[in-house]
Amino acid sequence: MRRVIVQNIRSCVNCAVFLTPTVAAATITPMEVGLGIITLLTDFGTQDGYVGTMRGVILSINAGATIVDIGHDIPPHDVPAAAFVLSAAYPYFTEDSIHVVVVDPGVGSARRGLAVRTPGGTFVAPDNGVLSYVYARESSYEAVELTERRFWLSPVSQTFHGRDVFAPVAAHLSLGVPFAELGRPIGDPQRFVVPEPKLRADGTVEGQILHVDRFGNLITNVSPHMLPADKVIIHIADQPIRGLLPAYAKVPDGELLALVGSHGYVEIAVRNGSAAQVTGVRRGTKLLIHAAREVP
Repeated sequence: MRRVIVQNIRSCVNCAVFLTPTVAAATITPMEVGLGIITLLTDFGTQDGYVGTMRGVILSINAGATIVDIGHDIPPHDVPAAAFVLSAAYPYFTEDSIHVVVVDPGVGSARRGLAVRTPGGTFVAPDNGVLSYVYARESSYEAVELTERRFWLSPVSQTFHGRDVFAPVAAHLSLGVPFAELGRPIGDPQRFVVPEPKLRADGTVEGQILHVDRFGNLITNVSPHMLPADKVIIHIADQPIRGLLPAYAKVPDGELLALVGSHGYVEIAVRNGSAAQVTGVRRGTKLLIHAAREVP
């Protein structure tokens, strides 16, 4: 019986129907027939066609790929913001998903391109720290520098590796190309230190702002399990906030509040407003949280 080379069957999502049940069960996986998920996260916006071009490259290699846009409104060149948004989104995808991240101020320079495989997913991105939260979260990872040009487009632009390197690499991975064939293994990917909250001897929690979302909400690095059992006071930018509320709607419009947000961290917000604008706070600002009866 003639074998079917699944990688060349790009236009049929249900290619396995052409094989006998025995062969299909033995050799076909969802990724090989183009059923894999590829996500995109960039700072490209949507007005210039960059994102659509990347999608076209992926689909020209694997017409059966499912492409999901995590987002394309990361502030230009803001690697830490992209790293945080990626960390908040990728755990909600299946472990065989491939996540392409292109926030790449060093494009065309000596910075490396990477593929990184973890228990929680596979990532294709520039080696500029954008995967720092992934390295911190995952129990293990395997990284290769993208050096095999047979998986890239040709020629390669010095300004658009998202199109010419990262998108085609992700598409080939989704068709079952072995991870190790993408390039040489490395053990020193670029990463920044993900800030951890500190617990002082007096029980005060010292945290900082990890991210400011588009609503101006201030997302901290403090998990609720670190907080005192009693009511708390949060001090940020010389403004005390009493207690954690269950919802934004628990205060009048324009009032500052704190709650546990969807990311699982303490979040500072203004109902129907921007906490970033009201407080003047930005990423990296420190805050203190202590029991209401204590003085920090």
